[in-house]
Amino acid sequence: MKKIIIVSVLLISSTFLSSCSPIVQGAAAVTTVATMSNDRRTMGEIIDDKTLYINLGNIVSKDSALDKSHINFNVYNKSILMTGEVSSDELKNYLDELVKIQTPSNGQLINQVEVLPNSSYLSRAKDAVISVQIEALFLDQEVFHPTHISVLTEAGVVYLMGAVTKREAEHATNIASRAKNVKKVVKLFNYLLVRPAEEIERDNKKREEAEKKAALKLKQAELEAAQNDLQNQINELNSN
Repeated sequence: MKKIIIVSVLLISSTFLSSCSPIVQGAAAVTTVATMSNDRRTMGEIIDDKTLYINLGNIVSKDSALDKSHINFNVYNKSILMTGEVSSDELKNYLDELVKIQTPSNGQLINQVEVLPNSSYLSRAKDAVISVQIEALFLDQEVFHPTHISVLTEAGVVYLMGAVTKREAEHATNIASRAKNVKKVVKLFNYLLVRPAEEIERDNKKREEAEKKAALKLKQAELEAAQNDLQNQINELNSN
């Protein structure tokens, strides 16, 4: 696991440091490979989100007015998170209107773009490392599946998106806040009253299968021990 995480950090850092494009995408959106069977969105919703994400990047990257801007996007269940920096309030308003046209009628635009000088590639690489740290920490817990939450970090501020229960949201927030160099954690969740029934059923089946395997392994160990004991008795009789 540690080797995989280190490789991911190096790859992401390389991408951030070598990019010449004004559009530098969020670490989580670029690196996360979701296990479709665990995602709480339908296959159609996942495809719609990915298509929207790609379209937004293409639209902004081809707009000459935004050539010197740094914009990140993250999309979850038609909600669009936009972060980064632009040079003026006029440009921020222009960007807002441009993206609103692409925002689905039942979605929302969360505009966190700041009127500031563009962040350095080193700063963006550090943000990528924070996102990787958090995603790795999400792997080492059992309250929620890592694919339930999408992570984007901008200037040390971590944005969490996903469909989760309040318990899962608080647990994820506490984990993310413990990552190194995190300044703040912003929750942008779609809250569920309860976990999906099919998910609970799937987890129960996995638990039952794990218990059966553990019981079988214990039984095999007992049989091997009994067999060894019997063989020792036979060897002792033969020696007499």
